[in-house]
Amino acid sequence: MARKKKQGSDSIYESFSDVALLTLATFVFLLVTILITSRLAEENELPRLQKEADMLRKQLNLMEADKTQLQKNLQRVVITDLEGQVEAILKSAGVGHKDFDIFIEGLRDIPGKDIHLIVDASGSMHGVSAFLIPILRVIVTRSGKDLSALTWFSDQATETYMGTMGDMFDHLMNGAPFVGNIENIGRALKAAAHNAPIPGAYVLVGDEPSDDTIYYSEIPGPVFTLALGRSDPYTEREYQTLSEKTNGKMLALKFQ
Repeated sequence: MARKKKQGSDSIYESFSDVALLTLATFVFLLVTILITSRLAEENELPRLQKEADMLRKQLNLMEADKTQLQKNLQRVVITDLEGQVEAILKSAGVGHKDFDIFIEGLRDIPGKDIHLIVDASGSMHGVSAFLIPILRVIVTRSGKDLSALTWFSDQATETYMGTMGDMFDHLMNGAPFVGNIENIGRALKAAAHNAPIPGAYVLVGDEPSDDTIYYSEIPGPVFTLALGRSDPYTEREYQTLSEKTNGKMLALKFQ
């Protein structure tokens, strides 16, 4: 009886083993079937997906070309309008085209590819802020140089912006205070040199002489100076000296 019972137990174990092997074989078969089906589907889908990707790439290239052309057309319209504004500004300032063109030619002849604007944002500049952007935009555009950075200064504060020309001008008009009564040009020149890469030239725009010391030998590039506002011999003398000692040029726009 004991021998028969042992034989029955072995038969049960063998049955479970057979079932397990059959289950494993079924699982492996299903897995292989799924993999083969998936590979066939991928091989059939790949050409279609590649074709769609090529079509999307062509459409994107066409859209980029249209965008570039629209930007060029818009730039021509903007520059045409700006030229008219600058004509009126130069006329009201009593400045001839010759002086303005000499200033621009000086910037065009610098060996570097970019310029860094440094703008007096104190209270005395509030009156000229309305036409400040047209003048600056035309100077940059006519010079053929890139605008790499813009720094404003007022009292003890300075701030430097980098980005596109439009973004920097927007930041200037929205972020600069145009209040205060201290013109620290020396501090502004140091901040500009510290906060941005050295440009081909700096362009300083302001209307009053500096209240601090300017160390000419520490300025890493030529400074072109643009004196705005009323006729002030002290401002013109300082701006002229700054431009001469750094191999730049000076232009005065006098608004009575």
